[in-house]
Amino acid sequence: MIILFSKMRYIWFSLILLCAFSFSTLSYAANSGLRTNLVKASNTASSNAYAFDKCRSLQAKPFDKENKKKKMLIIGDSQGCDFLNGALENGYLKNYQIQFRFVPFTCQRVPGEGVNKYIEPRHRHFCLESGRADSLEKAKDQVKEANLVIFAALWKPEVARKLPQTFRYLGVNKNQQVVVVGNKFFGKMAINNYIHMPDNELRSLRNNVGIDSQAVNSILKKQVKNKGLFVDTHKLVCGDSPTCPVFTNKLRLISYDGRHLTKSGARYIGKIMFQRTGLGRI
Repeated sequence: MIILFSKMRYIWFSLILLCAFSFSTLSYAANSGLRTNLVKASNTASSNAYAFDKCRSLQAKPFDKENKKKKMLIIGDSQGCDFLNGALENGYLKNYQIQFRFVPFTCQRVPGEGVNKYIEPRHRHFCLESGRADSLEKAKDQVKEANLVIFAALWKPEVARKLPQTFRYLGVNKNQQVVVVGNKFFGKMAINNYIHMPDNELRSLRNNVGIDSQAVNSILKKQVKNKGLFVDTHKLVCGDSPTCPVFTNKLRLISYDGRHLTKSGARYIGKIMFQRTGLGRI
């Protein structure tokens, strides 16, 4: 009886050790994956390649007239690239052929008005004379072809205030669907610090991002009104707070530089935008 009891105790002890070892192994693997993800995100060249490659490949390309899918045109800057990546990562917008007009933030202005208010002198040659920068003027004819027009940019407040004027200039009509995606910002990234922080701290980590995005989004919301769908990215991801999460709920870095999304961040935010707004119905 004593021998049997000793054997049972040995078996239970062995099972406890096995479970502890398995949990430790799984934790190490998860921890290792997190750190690998952070190291990869710290490589700005590869992160930038992911963020920009897809939208750049579509830049100023014409719609395929033989393609029977509906036509979608995205107008914006790197924030438009983030929107596109988020949609594609989740398999959205499969019913559309998509084209992109990349208008750099530095060149963003209200068409039909003087440039002095909107474009700094050092950028005017590139934006207006070099022939290398796209513009709303150049995109105007393609806008008329689109069934769905999505504006996604890092909006200047003075441009946001005159959004209806931009719509009128482009000839956006009632038969077209219009979506305006608001500003987002995730603060200063400190990837080297995150690598050494425990998971529980990373899970609750939020960066102070100020109120600029909220202020601009408030302007956009008023200007869009019944003219289209406004998507407040900051509110969807960060709530009403001037702080935003740094990691997804699966502990993947959202943004590698505060502005542009990682692949995991695009997948995370894209799903939120399409599942919690009218985007899911387009």
